[in-house]
Amino acid sequence: MTDRKPHAFPLLVLTIMLSSAPAAVAREMYRYINDRGNVVVGYQVPTDDVKKGYEILNEDGIVIEVVPRQLTEEELENLSVQEELVKAAEAEKERLRLWDESLLLRYSTVEDIEAARKRALSSLLINVSILKSNTRSLKQQVENYQTQAADIERRGGAVDVQRLAAIEALQGEISATERSIADRKQEMEDVEEDYQMDIDRFEQLLDVVELRRTLLANENR
Repeated sequence: MTDRKPHAFPLLVLTIMLSSAPAAVAREMYRYINDRGNVVVGYQVPTDDVKKGYEILNEDGIVIEVVPRQLTEEELENLSVQEELVKAAEAEKERLRLWDESLLLRYSTVEDIEAARKRALSSLLINVSILKSNTRSLKQQVENYQTQAADIERRGGAVDVQRLAAIEALQGEISATERSIADRKQEMEDVEEDYQMDIDRFEQLLDVVELRRTLLANENR
């Protein structure tokens, strides 16, 4: 997945403006974050929330435009700040569009995403299990060499260089393997987080589609 830490919205709160329902089905929808930090989807953006920026959605819930936040008076005097804000909004629109389209292309239900997450984690778990087994084997080899070295010293002999080098090499392999285990565990946490964000985002897309269907059904009654 590109952009491993994509922005995940808080709990989705759907707001239906019934007063504008007759024309709503054919209109674009808006998604914004209210004062409570919740994501709201509806056919209007309250004046107080417009200044914070919002997204415009198509009938599938895919972002077609990102309206940036309003600039402060100081920022309005700085042309470079305005340009950077517009560029950031365009980049965010493209990121969200690609994310949404990818989700809709790959999955039909939330269960599909959960199954994909389970497969990804299972593969990593197998990898970790193999690495742990290798670590145990390497440690056993080190113990065997150390036992041999101790026996040689007890008999008054000097431990040969080759044996000492073998112990050192094995300990290096153990350290490298343990780092690989830590990396795989971190990867598992990242995969868990990435898939959860996909689930949250996919549920938002489904909610928008369901909202439109409800409005259309009400309109046709």
